[in-house]
Amino acid sequence: MQTIRSMTGYGRATFLLEGFPFAVEINSVNQRGLAVSVSAPPEWASAAERLVMPLVRERICRGKVAVAIRADLSAGTPDVFSWNEAAVMRTILKMTDAANAAGIDFSLSSEMYLRLAELHRTKSGVLSCAEDASFAAALSGAVCEALEKFVEMREREGAFLRTDLLARLDKLKTLVQKIRDFSAGTVEHFRDALLARLRHLNLEVDLNDERFVRELSIFADRSDISEELTRLESHFAQVAACLDECDCGRKLDFICQEILRELNTIGSKANNIEVTRCVVEAKNEQERLREQVQNIE
Repeated sequence: MQTIRSMTGYGRATFLLEGFPFAVEINSVNQRGLAVSVSAPPEWASAAERLVMPLVRERICRGKVAVAIRADLSAGTPDVFSWNEAAVMRTILKMTDAANAAGIDFSLSSEMYLRLAELHRTKSGVLSCAEDASFAAALSGAVCEALEKFVEMREREGAFLRTDLLARLDKLKTLVQKIRDFSAGTVEHFRDALLARLRHLNLEVDLNDERFVRELSIFADRSDISEELTRLESHFAQVAACLDECDCGRKLDFICQEILRELNTIGSKANNIEVTRCVVEAKNEQERLREQVQNIE
């Protein structure tokens, strides 16, 4: 059985290039379609994007996916990220002078220093071999490994989403059954109420009177929700079936919109306060269902 996936996930893998360790990190957040961005050292940017994009698009269909390729600082790579310290210091002094001139408090953080070091990094032999076959093999392998972990996390989160969606679907089914029960006998109630009003006015009514029958027929037609209830049952079955598929986020979103449309129609036809209450509660539950569906790939 296939499983749904969340659109949020994270995966990381490392690779060696000429003895230097590098890391590939992949993370994603919700996105209506698929948007992939690749960040890498400038010397690798073009080649890395050409290699990474097809691999990601082959495994992922929705989400805002960010792929970052950088030196694995946790492993220590002093020679790869050597930088022009004098140029960094000159930049810091210029920034300090500019801040003082503008009357702005300026304090240098470690993150700011690393960004400046990145801008003034000196080229290394390791970073200049983007067209080598060894580079393509090492990077592709790491990306595939990171993608595997990334997809596994999406599937684990998807399993939790599936449980939550099934619970919300059960609540909707219960509310729709209540609507069905409360709406039973609506025409009979209307007929009895109409007869009571007419008798209160001392009017004798023949139950076979054409005008009386026509009034009942019009009311019955306007208040009939059998078609909407049948379609809701179909939509619920489709939601349950989709939860055993992958890449079903768009389809589920569409079905949720159809569920809301049927509930709105039932609400407009409702002539029973209990039905109206159930419709309001069902619409709230539908909104919660749709919010969770927005997280599905």
